[in-house]
Amino acid sequence: MPDFFIVGHAKCGTTALYEMLRAHPQIFMPDFKEPMYFARNWDAPPAAPGEPRRFEQTGRRAETRDDYLALFAPAGADQRVGEASTFYLWSQLAPARIAAAQPDARIIAILREPASFVHSLHMQMLQNHAESERDLLRAIALEPSRREGRDIPPHAYWPEALMYTERVRYTEQLQRYHAAFGKERVLVLIYDDFRSENEATVRRVLRFLEVDDTVPLRVVEANPSVRVRSTRLNTVVRDAREGRTAASRALRAGVRSLTSERIRAAVLYPLRRRLLYGEARGPDPAVIAELRRRFAGEVAALSDYLGRDLVSLWGYDRLT
Repeated sequence: MPDFFIVGHAKCGTTALYEMLRAHPQIFMPDFKEPMYFARNWDAPPAAPGEPRRFEQTGRRAETRDDYLALFAPAGADQRVGEASTFYLWSQLAPARIAAAQPDARIIAILREPASFVHSLHMQMLQNHAESERDLLRAIALEPSRREGRDIPPHAYWPEALMYTERVRYTEQLQRYHAAFGKERVLVLIYDDFRSENEATVRRVLRFLEVDDTVPLRVVEANPSVRVRSTRLNTVVRDAREGRTAASRALRAGVRSLTSERIRAAVLYPLRRRLLYGEARGPDPAVIAELRRRFAGEVAALSDYLGRDLVSLWGYDRLT
């Protein structure tokens, strides 16, 4: 069972941190990021009357405890073992589940300014085909109907992932982990620090994990946000790639018969990426302002909870 867990959020540097930590000789993390084992809905009790609906990752396949533990079988006896699943921070059930399986676990969370986080998350959902609404504010306005199972994009196998504002409950999320592990076993990082003082922040993580913090580090830029040029074209290409129709399966078979894996990796895949995605554009200032007004209360509460002035750091003291 892992010794430590990177619990999220998504689009907050978790992939870069995962890559930097797994390069450390005293740390083992599996090749597979996002196992999500403790956020799967395999034994979730129904919500009591009056409780909010529990949004949990059910996954598209079953996973046993043995399946999960097999991910860590190659770890050395003297290595710290960890995994990274960004849904764990959002999950209402994961903290208690992790604590039951590994009471002495160490937890690492990364928090990002809410408006930029939601904007980046929305772009990721568009890229993943989970979202079809290109306008972020309209996507947020759809949350009530999507909770009722309406207005769900055709490829959103997990519609709850589109509840963008549900994710910005930072204080509540941290409180669940503090209740399960105590504050001393939960390291809360701020995304701004991770970006501006990357090496110093990672060495702080290494000290938290009680491994050698003097080893050379290689800065990693991972999972950058991109802009989807056309959601319709993106969907067509996905259907062809996954063989969702007879025509797309025939097309895929034809491409594979005429090209080698080396050619596909060197030519076709980069070309597909250039056609589908462009450099991420900066968010609309008016949209960011609207989101910041929405999340101002949460930022103030988090500042009080952590004892750090995030209101000023994130510019919420300049709202009009």
